[in-house]
Amino acid sequence: MLSPSNTPYMMIGGEVGVKALANAFYDEMETNPHLQELLAIHQLPLDNIREKFFQYLSGWMGGPPLFEEKYGHPRLRQRHMHVKVTKKQAELWMLCMNNAMNKTVEDKQLKDHLRQAFGQLALHMVNHP
Repeated sequence: MLSPSNTPYMMIGGEVGVKALANAFYDEMETNPHLQELLAIHQLPLDNIREKFFQYLSGWMGGPPLFEEKYGHPRLRQRHMHVKVTKKQAELWMLCMNNAMNKTVEDKQLKDHLRQAFGQLALHMVNHP
């Protein structure tokens, strides 16, 4: 069960687990042929975005707010307004995240919780019909 002392950050394994998820996400994006449309909107190489994503996920999952400490409030939707994010891209993002979670998150309850939360986040990012 989730609680202030048992956050997704702690349940996934802290920094190591969050970093594994962030890296699995971008590994999936780079290698899955179904995700090439999603990969195409990212600046290559992905090293910088991998680190930023890890930093964001750290705080988002209840761990240290690394992204905010370095860059300020995430304002994800605002930061992504320069990119047309469609419902299809949100679905591709979720495919990528689901595959990454399947490789890195063992706890089914945690995976279900994260899947729901990431799904809401992905839909929030849609900014183009």
